[in-house]
Amino acid sequence: GLRGAAVRAYQADRIRAAEGWFYAYRWAALFGESETRFIPRWIQAVNGAKVGHANMPLHYAPRDRPLGLAVAPDLQAWLVGDAAFPSEFFALLSPVDYVPKVFEILDELNRRDPARFRAYAHLALAIAVVYDVPPPPEWPHAQVSPEALPRKFSEAADAFAWWVREDQRGRTFHRLNRLPADELKFVVDAAAPLAELEWAQTIPEVPLNSLARAYTMIRYRTDRLTRARPVWPGRTYRLADILRDGGICVDQAYFATEFGKARGVPTLFFSGAGNDGRHAWFGYLDGNNRWQLDAGRYAEQKFVTGLARDPQTWRELSDHELQFMTERFHELPSFRSSRVHAAFAADFLAAGEIAAAAAAARKAVNFERRNQPAWDTLIAAALKAGPDPKPAEQAMREAAQAFQRYPDLEAAYVNRVAESLRARGQTSEADEEVRRIARKNQGDRRDLSISEARVILQRAIETRPLPEQIRAYNSVVDTYGRGAGIGFFDVIVVGFVEHLAQLHQPAEAIRAIERARHTLNVEANSQLAVEFDGLTKAVKTMK
Repeated sequence: GLRGAAVRAYQADRIRAAEGWFYAYRWAALFGESETRFIPRWIQAVNGAKVGHANMPLHYAPRDRPLGLAVAPDLQAWLVGDAAFPSEFFALLSPVDYVPKVFEILDELNRRDPARFRAYAHLALAIAVVYDVPPPPEWPHAQVSPEALPRKFSEAADAFAWWVREDQRGRTFHRLNRLPADELKFVVDAAAPLAELEWAQTIPEVPLNSLARAYTMIRYRTDRLTRARPVWPGRTYRLADILRDGGICVDQAYFATEFGKARGVPTLFFSGAGNDGRHAWFGYLDGNNRWQLDAGRYAEQKFVTGLARDPQTWRELSDHELQFMTERFHELPSFRSSRVHAAFAADFLAAGEIAAAAAAARKAVNFERRNQPAWDTLIAAALKAGPDPKPAEQAMREAAQAFQRYPDLEAAYVNRVAESLRARGQTSEADEEVRRIARKNQGDRRDLSISEARVILQRAIETRPLPEQIRAYNSVVDTYGRGAGIGFFDVIVVGFVEHLAQLHQPAEAIRAIERARHTLNVEANSQLAVEFDGLTKAVKTMK
């Protein structure tokens, strides 16, 4: 009944009324869903996204009860009736969020202090979607033992109370009741205990717009690098330990991110591969509400891209997601309108109403060209509309055009076009699409060029005899390897050498290594040279 009211309002172009009815319908469906239905679907989503990890329980025992029973009636009424919270909640909610725990956390925080909960509802939501499952064992980086850094969150209620108190005392650099949950989740994902965060607040003279200095406060330990000791050597990994003893780049980045979180600043821990080695740095939301993503990053090393984790889902943030964060277009009125149309489009598609889904998705992308879920719905509707793949290919090309400024998204849609062309026998056209996007990204975005090169090589491995595989590898190395660095080594060289080793072809593996070493122009005594030497030794000594 609620869905019917929403659809009627939408068809009458009463968008605000449609939005209100639609979220009431979404709440009713979510509150009424049983754990026995939700948990198997959630497990499938976690496995599909490959975000399960060793710190999560091995077994979940669903109860035959509605999810909404975890939420008190007064909180249910507020959730449904609030003007802004439903839009934020459903925009943020992902298939891998463990909703039973999300609801449990929200209910506990509201029960303890309803007024404070509602004043800091964004913060409560951020804690709920981050603390719903434990953090992974290698987070925020793997170069510290679990004994020194246990990888456990504080209790949700304690964390909420602490950040609210610090905000009300004026100790946070951002006002936490003004930031949205999708930014606050990069505050509450602190790996350090609350007591250490409180200690970090005693460090003077690091204002928000100079937060990058928190990175260089940590003395760099070149002796650990020369002695090949990348793992933290101490028994404890307290912020005070790092400040006193110094560290390498991962320790500098960890200290800086935790220092920022202690002051209510959203921060990101980055790692990346450059020409000659690997590095870690951090990003933060500055005083102008702009993301600075290169604090501690070395420009001369040409780190083409950095990897950071989303603490809500524990998957790596894609490049376009990071760029979307810096642009902050999600706060624009045009995007809100786009999001409403996209939500209806996805619902129409799930209900099998293909024409309605396509029309709503088209409205969504007309309001905001950067609404990727809307493009995906538009493409899915075109695929379901009939056997002819050309309308879907046209939508994919439109999407690639819309995301020209986001190379990873553009490449993804171009690859979908290539897959469709290949499926209908247009193999040469498909290969040209892949080569074109690889050439385009060979300059500034070598990581994407490497990904395309990997696709070319993998296809040769799957479909051609060994001599042709070797020729394909040589061609990829010669075409994409010149001037490349450790990222190319990791993905292309190591991958193909391991493949040759599995085929018991050590001589070919050595030749593959030497060809890449020559083409990449490896500098002596660099980390990349050390890794080439290590790979050669591994092949020569393998049984």
